[in-house]
Amino acid sequence: MKLLAFDFGASSGRAVLGHYDGNTIRTEVLHRFSNDPVQVGNTLYWDILRLLHETKQGIYAAKREGYTLDGIGVDTWGVDFGLLDKNGRLLENPVHYRDYRTSGYMQKAIDTVGKQNIYANTGIQFMEINTLYHVMALAEQMPELLERAASLLFTPDLMGYFLTGERVCERTIASTSQMLNPTTGTWAYDMLKALDIPSHMLLPVTDPLQKNGLLTRGLQDELGISAVPVLSVGGHDTASAVIAVPTEATDGNFAYLSSGTWSLMGVELDKPVLSETAYQLNMTNEGGVMGTTRLLKNIMGLWILQECKREWDRAGATESFDDLAVMAMNAPAFTAFINPDSEEFGKPGHMVQKIQDFCLRTGQTVPESKGAVVRCILESLATKYRKTFGELEELRGQSIPVLHVVGGGSRDTLLNQFTADALRRPVITGPSEATALGNLTGQLMALGEIKYMQEARALIRRSVAPGVVQVQNPDVWDDAYLKFQAIL
Repeated sequence: MKLLAFDFGASSGRAVLGHYDGNTIRTEVLHRFSNDPVQVGNTLYWDILRLLHETKQGIYAAKREGYTLDGIGVDTWGVDFGLLDKNGRLLENPVHYRDYRTSGYMQKAIDTVGKQNIYANTGIQFMEINTLYHVMALAEQMPELLERAASLLFTPDLMGYFLTGERVCERTIASTSQMLNPTTGTWAYDMLKALDIPSHMLLPVTDPLQKNGLLTRGLQDELGISAVPVLSVGGHDTASAVIAVPTEATDGNFAYLSSGTWSLMGVELDKPVLSETAYQLNMTNEGGVMGTTRLLKNIMGLWILQECKREWDRAGATESFDDLAVMAMNAPAFTAFINPDSEEFGKPGHMVQKIQDFCLRTGQTVPESKGAVVRCILESLATKYRKTFGELEELRGQSIPVLHVVGGGSRDTLLNQFTADALRRPVITGPSEATALGNLTGQLMALGEIKYMQEARALIRRSVAPGVVQVQNPDVWDDAYLKFQAIL
């Protein structure tokens, strides 16, 4: 069986072919492409038509290699969306979640309906990038656009619409919006009304792991292929990645960290947690596959390091990420920390200076060398992970014995060692291609080849051997953690 997974990240995308033989699944990357936002005036847009072009190239690559596809699935980052009119025309290019148009709207929503009320209605972590604040901004700044909109499609559903002509709203991606009630599974209509947000463009929410439609006749003719089914997977990339966590725990007592541009640390539960403690800890309840809830926290992640490297590269530097890791390893330990989730680190540009300004402002040693900057970032992430891991244990009401790190960050040896030592827990690393594997496994579930989550994860374990990072030097992290907490 041949399945094609499109995994769109915030900076790049891939078309990954899955070869499934009934016992294991082997992946083959057929097409890679960059995902570069475009600044037009004061607005940062996604180049959605370029992404559609790259999607076609991925499908054509499978045809060129002689593969007959049994299914296609799409996952993307969360939050962002496109608006279609009644005739199915895209009204504008989707705006990037890091665009500044949401500035001030989170506080405006809190002032209007109350922070606790928003959390009770959505169970979602408060971040200014959330869909809720983008739609609020549209309702105030461009109300005529929302009036013309017949459908709001989140990015994976928008890509699926381009492929099939079918409009769907899949649960895992809709749950990232801070507009969906996690208990009822329907839109938080009363809250939206109180915020003067129209709801006519919101579609009924559907569960993942279904058949959504077939490639349109136009695409079949254009690409010279047959009518391939497009399958609903965990449309949010983290939902797909969590499927591929190779845990053997039958009681659900494990934690995961989907590590990449974002770090998403969480646990898998049967139902959302909307307690006062969860609210105070700013935890998020996002939809998972098969009716599960992903109780997690979004942490800024390796975006900060990526931005620093982009800055150094523009200045003519040639160091790879591996080179920077060696430089960090040789830099002094625990000289300075940042709060990765501080607002200034969420926007692009001048990241090294932002780190140095933060350290100066908080009375710490200012990192000057590249090694010192990178070490500051990695140690700050590891201590943030320790804090979040403890919060998850508090909400679960029990000790969690292990952390699974999946995604591209599972290859970051230094950060994973820091994490194991900071948490005093072994870290199971891999698969690095968790999102694509989860996408492919979700397609198998949609096709009825796999019926249970434990069966899916057994398939992952048979297909990809995870690594183990043992705790080596945990005691030094206790004083470091106290220092980190002091700067929060």
